[in-house]
Amino acid sequence: MVQAVKVTEEMVRSNLKSRPLDSRKGQNGVVSVIGGSRLYHGAPFLAAYAALRSGVDLVYLSVPQSISTAVRALSPDLIIIPRPDVKLTTGAVNRLLNWLPETGSAVVGPGLGRQKRDGICKLVNELALKDIKIVLDADALVNDVVDKVRNKKAVITPHAGEFKRVFNVEVESSVESRIEKVEEMARRSGVTILLKGPIADVISDGEKTALNYTGSQAMTVGGTGDVLSGIVAGLLAKDLEPFYAASIAAYFNGLAGEKAAEKRGMHIVASDLFDEIPAVMKPFDSV
Repeated sequence: MVQAVKVTEEMVRSNLKSRPLDSRKGQNGVVSVIGGSRLYHGAPFLAAYAALRSGVDLVYLSVPQSISTAVRALSPDLIIIPRPDVKLTTGAVNRLLNWLPETGSAVVGPGLGRQKRDGICKLVNELALKDIKIVLDADALVNDVVDKVRNKKAVITPHAGEFKRVFNVEVESSVESRIEKVEEMARRSGVTILLKGPIADVISDGEKTALNYTGSQAMTVGGTGDVLSGIVAGLLAKDLEPFYAASIAAYFNGLAGEKAAEKRGMHIVASDLFDEIPAVMKPFDSV
């Protein structure tokens, strides 16, 4: 078993990169988020806006045409790319690949809903071939999709149930057991795993393992995991290695949740974290 380390301020500060004084739009990270369905419009928006709040320059959000107008109205800061089909079909993927601009990282999965996997597999495979860093979450967390990013710069962000769905491995409640299972599956799959947990998030790439203890029980509300995925993608787009992007994103997401809970108790919603993300990240800004 690898010696697990705690995610600390020192780890965060030593791995975040400063923004050059002469930088231009696009040089500080571009993220794409692909998700959404007729039923779920909030999840991809939460991931996309969290990525933007993490400090990247541009975020593209691709959702089905049927919900694109509603999603566009949520924020003028996101660039919306409508997909022609409600489902992420191979035809929709072919069109999307022609429309997507150059991007540093991509989140795939939030709000996609259950569907055939051929479209998701094609999209993830093509993104991986372009050396785009990938975050797989929610409905993209199935074994054949995860297999497409084997040994690539990718992060998956499962909770215990999704971990079992991907790897057919049950995780227990103890942190020690979770560390063992996450490390083993990270080595086998060649991806960085961020297993979300009530006591500690366990992050491992099979060689390094970290434990994140920030967070609040108020964060059981739906959508905080989508926010986390967006922050991971934002840090990946700023050239952090997957292990550190996942570890530091978990740290900031948990701190933002703590601050939101300080203000609203057990009555927060995921979008309450938006204003807290800059508050917890600003002390680590450097130029």
